[in-house]
Amino acid sequence: MNVKNIYLFVIIMCLFASCSDDDSFSLSKSDMLTFSADTISMDTVFSTVPTSTRTFWIYNRSGDGIRCSKVRLANGNQTGFRINVDGEYLSPSTGYQISDVEVRKNDSIRVFVELTSPENGKEGPQLLEDELIFLLESGLEQKVSLNAYTWDANLLKNVFVKNDTTISSNDKPVVIYGGLTVDSCATLNITAGTTLYFHGDAGIDVYGRLVSEGTPDNNIILRGDRMDKMFDYLPYDNVSGQWLGLHFYSSSYDNKIYYTDIHGTFNGIVCDSSDVSKSKLQLYNSSVHNCQGFGIKSENCLIDIRNSQVSNTLNDCIAIFGGSAVIQQCTLAQFYPFDSNRGAALYYSNFSGECYLPLLKMDCLNSIVTGYANNVIIGAQLDDDTKTFNYRFVNSLLRTPEVDDNENLTNVIFENVTDTAAISGEKNFILVDIDKQRYDFHLKAVSPAINAANTEYALPEDRDGNQRDELPDIGCYEYYDNEASNN
Repeated sequence: MNVKNIYLFVIIMCLFASCSDDDSFSLSKSDMLTFSADTISMDTVFSTVPTSTRTFWIYNRSGDGIRCSKVRLANGNQTGFRINVDGEYLSPSTGYQISDVEVRKNDSIRVFVELTSPENGKEGPQLLEDELIFLLESGLEQKVSLNAYTWDANLLKNVFVKNDTTISSNDKPVVIYGGLTVDSCATLNITAGTTLYFHGDAGIDVYGRLVSEGTPDNNIILRGDRMDKMFDYLPYDNVSGQWLGLHFYSSSYDNKIYYTDIHGTFNGIVCDSSDVSKSKLQLYNSSVHNCQGFGIKSENCLIDIRNSQVSNTLNDCIAIFGGSAVIQQCTLAQFYPFDSNRGAALYYSNFSGECYLPLLKMDCLNSIVTGYANNVIIGAQLDDDTKTFNYRFVNSLLRTPEVDDNENLTNVIFENVTDTAAISGEKNFILVDIDKQRYDFHLKAVSPAINAANTEYALPEDRDGNQRDELPDIGCYEYYDNEASNN
């Protein structure tokens, strides 16, 4: 045998040995699979509603291949979990199991998990559990736990309210798909303590009238329907743009929103142009928070906002295009975390596009208007002094460059833009945590807003229904020892 043939023989033998090693599978119980997670939790989900997909990895870190003679769901079709292992679906036709799943040495495969849980017929979230069982050829059994809390809900799709209607969630949560529309001749009442969950394609379109009347102890909550997490530290409930928000069309008047928490929307509230002699919206003791568009956008309307928090919006927290608006004892906080190109905390103008809209009144009374930027207030006026542009700020804490305007500004406190604590919100508020998107806009003891409100415009109670004292505070929250109560 010549040298060339010897080299060729050695190469062939090495390749054969390599293939043999890769194709061999261990029967030793000491060789086990490794999982990237030993438990897959779906958090809380609504019964009969498909969840998002979870995944985990299976690794083989042993010195040999491992074959699973069977991979199966312990409870078969009883729980509603759906599994795909390395491209193979555990289907009903196969009895929710597959055979001969191979994981070669130093290799990995991926598992996908979804859930559509059956109704449980019980009140409140119920624990649902299953196991994904891996039976190795060695006879060893390994498991990954699957669990979720499932909640029976009333699912409403493309709801059109033609007559006066009352909606509540006293017995089951209400989940809305495709939207909720209120006819021009109808009133929709939402009762105190109700929580409405909106899918991503849903919002409330009001051609008639909306009355959302919560109480200090039983706020109404309007939110998105995702109750899982984007990241371990970030629930989807803290992410903007989860649903469409509220839209009041031109035919809609006399809407009342009291003690209502609106958050996670695209636009929080949009008010279309209407007769400015008729009340469009009363927003009292409420919150509009974390919007991917505007917090409140009003075009040529009569709106009244009291004791309310409007915060963290990609566009302006409140935008007033003409009409008449009163912002009394409110907290406008522009700390939107997802985009540095965020809008103003307060915008007001006497035009929209090329259309002149007389700004009859924009009164900002006893209110905090602040945020990250050095100037979070924009007043935009047509270059024509004959066009109506009426505004005033009274006893308000403002984050804007200081101006000398005795005609329109009375007892205004200008924030120091070089003060680091003021820039981050630490000067005024209990918590502004942009990293984890956690916020608490109650006042801190060092805030200059304390005892600084004008008593003439002071409201007797704050956003939470607490009594204001003889020296009321600026903003929607009256100071009490919040910091001590949060420790």
